[in-house]
Amino acid sequence: MNKLVSIAVTVAVAIFCCAQIAAAQPLAQPNTQQPQAAASGSLLLGPPKEDGPVVVRASLEVQDVDQINEENETFEFTGVLTLTWHDSRQAFDPATVGVEEKIYQGDYQFNELSPSWFPQVVLVNSSGSFEQQGVVLRSLPDGTQILISKISAVAKTQLNLRRFPFDAQRLEAVFEVLGFDHSEVVFQVDRETTANALWVPQWTITGIGMSTEERAASYAGRRGVASTFVASVDVRRVSFHIGRLVILPLIVIVLLTFSVFWMDRASLGDRISVSFIGILTAVAYQVVMNDIMPRIGYVTWIDGFLNLSFLLMVGTVIINLVVGVLDQHKRHEISHRVDVLCRWIFPITYLGLILVSLVVMFPALPASP
Repeated sequence: MNKLVSIAVTVAVAIFCCAQIAAAQPLAQPNTQQPQAAASGSLLLGPPKEDGPVVVRASLEVQDVDQINEENETFEFTGVLTLTWHDSRQAFDPATVGVEEKIYQGDYQFNELSPSWFPQVVLVNSSGSFEQQGVVLRSLPDGTQILISKISAVAKTQLNLRRFPFDAQRLEAVFEVLGFDHSEVVFQVDRETTANALWVPQWTITGIGMSTEERAASYAGRRGVASTFVASVDVRRVSFHIGRLVILPLIVIVLLTFSVFWMDRASLGDRISVSFIGILTAVAYQVVMNDIMPRIGYVTWIDGFLNLSFLLMVGTVIINLVVGVLDQHKRHEISHRVDVLCRWIFPITYLGLILVSLVVMFPALPASP
């Protein structure tokens, strides 16, 4: 009897232990799979591991150039930036997934649901404002990733106004992938765009170009050299406004001032009055241009033109005084000869120096800088 009781107790204990082991096994299974899932997810945080750097093909379709600020040397633009790269980790079977391509659109889907690494592009020469108005990520079955975003930004650019108002400028927007050097991520130009639909007040769009460069950046990975994508817009100023407002009227006024050499030498006061009216007019035009032009530290073409006009009209005052002194000393023949010579020397010198300045400043009249 005792043997039967002992056998029964042993069997009961064995059954209880087997039940505990069976119940414990399902709880231990997730603990072995969780590190594997975490490791698989962490592989997606960095750029894909390929032979050489990840190639990001970039293009920017400039939709509008809103403003060119000559004072701050900035320009505001709006465009669509498209980035294309390959990530084999994101390849999928359309028959299994049920879609021909995966699309993540809007800030929530892109930031929260998009599972993989993407090139975070920043505008290197940004001047305070950089807005992303929309984003779409298209993932193709072979792992090709296409990131499309509409951006609006203000970029800093170097302007050369020495030929103002006949100047041409190149407006550049420089993009780079933040935190990665050229050994990890490298840009390539995807496709060129045209400027048929662009229009900027007082400017003519002459072309749009795209290129890639390398620039030193201490924060760009281990080597400190980043690959950059440069989108440029070539513009030429429409000079008709300044020509109509300043250049042509002042040329006419200066030439009319030279009429003092045809006036009677006896009326010296009237001759000097005409010359001073021209001088004051040149000063007024300088004030007008001072309001139009930005504060820059070099001489522009329009500055030289205004100074030339001013100095030649000052020269008429000096000639008038010389002629008056000669007449006072009864040297009428010499004073008459001076007047005759100045009738031709002043206009020829004035117009000739203007033409020379144009030839020197614009030897080949290039279409773009």
